[in-house]
Amino acid sequence: MEPKWLDWAKRLQALSQNGLTYARDPFDQERYEQIRHIAAEMLAEQADAKIEDVLDLFAREKDYATPKVDVRGAVFRDGKILLVKERSDGKWSLPGGWADVGESPSESVEREVWEESGFHVKAQRLAAVYDRGKHPHKPLMHYHIYKLFFICEITGGQATTSSETEQVAFFEESDLPELSITKILPEQIAKMFEYYRREELPAYFD
Repeated sequence: MEPKWLDWAKRLQALSQNGLTYARDPFDQERYEQIRHIAAEMLAEQADAKIEDVLDLFAREKDYATPKVDVRGAVFRDGKILLVKERSDGKWSLPGGWADVGESPSESVEREVWEESGFHVKAQRLAAVYDRGKHPHKPLMHYHIYKLFFICEITGGQATTSSETEQVAFFEESDLPELSITKILPEQIAKMFEYYRREELPAYFD
């Protein structure tokens, strides 16, 4: 669960972004800029960062503020789950990443699995929709993120690393490697095994 100060800062940033998108009165725009600055001060203070850097991140966000979407593919073979070792931290995760504009969520997850693991897959069903901020991922993020998990079936390809992954392997539920908790949590992996074994389960959501 995210600390309250981060939740407040993200909500203030979203409020200021929406206000700056639609406000036409210069005095209202100035007030929304002040709200943005307060949110940046909160983040900078708690994260030991430069306020200029935080303001630069905020300024890149345009139009109406909405959550970002991360997609993850749970791919099974012989009762084992497919994981990829991230070059960024040397730990393991479900293949996945940001959903792309112009793709459906299922198309995005199929592409991400192929790019990161070398396996062509077909998304079979949506297993879970997580609000990242409600779960103990580290590090904390200034974005509000939804994480969509799909059960996927292999249709072709072979294990192949990428610019983002340095190893591809299948693991038993009882013998998981060290996970990259930026992207995946042990309890989420356990949930995917549960959904793999029980096709009748409805999708989980926060």
